[in-house]
Amino acid sequence: MKRVVLFLATNIAVLLVLSVVISVLGLDRWLTAEGIDYRGLLAFSAVLGFGGSLISLAMSKAMAKWSTGARVIDGTEGTTEYWLVQTVKELAAKAGIGMPEVAVYEGAPNAFATGAFRNSSLVAVSTGLVQSMSKEEVEAVLGHEIGHVANGDMVTLTLIQGVVNTFVIFLSRVVAFFVDKAIFRTERGVGPGFYITAIVFQLLFGVLASIIVAWFSRQREFRADAGGAELAGRNKMIAALERLKSNHGQPAQLPDQIAAFGISGGVAGGFKRLFMSHPPLEERIAALRSAND
Repeated sequence: MKRVVLFLATNIAVLLVLSVVISVLGLDRWLTAEGIDYRGLLAFSAVLGFGGSLISLAMSKAMAKWSTGARVIDGTEGTTEYWLVQTVKELAAKAGIGMPEVAVYEGAPNAFATGAFRNSSLVAVSTGLVQSMSKEEVEAVLGHEIGHVANGDMVTLTLIQGVVNTFVIFLSRVVAFFVDKAIFRTERGVGPGFYITAIVFQLLFGVLASIIVAWFSRQREFRADAGGAELAGRNKMIAALERLKSNHGQPAQLPDQIAAFGISGGVAGGFKRLFMSHPPLEERIAALRSAND
């Protein structure tokens, strides 16, 4: 599965658009008019960095529905839909959160949860997952997704992304300032070299920062598995992960914008492993089995 996830796709796109607009309008020239105002630049970076993350978070449910073609259900569509809605309702009550929207989308086995608030989230499952798993396994998958919501993972990832965004913006502009002075030898203010260098280094630092975000994402998967085990039962959670693993180790692809919120991630080794949003299924299963050993 591709490593670009909700807060590394929508978020980076928002940041780049904002950065280009600000650069074109020259709104950040005051920060470098008489050398770098480090304190002002840090504040500017925080506003822009957290702003991008918060916009991504606010858009998360709409983006998820649009990118997967998910249709929200209320249980009146059929017996399967009724069971899904009632199961989510029971799990949400057990976890102490508000009833999420429940949706179904066409696709191979996978599921995801997203949304800005614990009491106003979205839980979606694919038709392939419902058709290929037993009700006990589907219940565990739903418990895993409810675990994400109950843990506030979407907000946590937003805050983490906001922090790394801040430093990406800050450091890229510091480097750009010195490159502009040392190489392009701009004497007053900054020249075109500053803006070009800032965008290049923002992309470079953004890739490096994604390693940090991916690490946090992998840790929250273990927590969500534990939450699913607590809500639906450990054996059911293990069985659900085993079922996903039996899919030849290749889980269903989700759109880049919501890849981090799926029940299962991709398979990668070596350097690519640093960018994985999910730990390997083998590690997740082993962690659940050793939890009470």
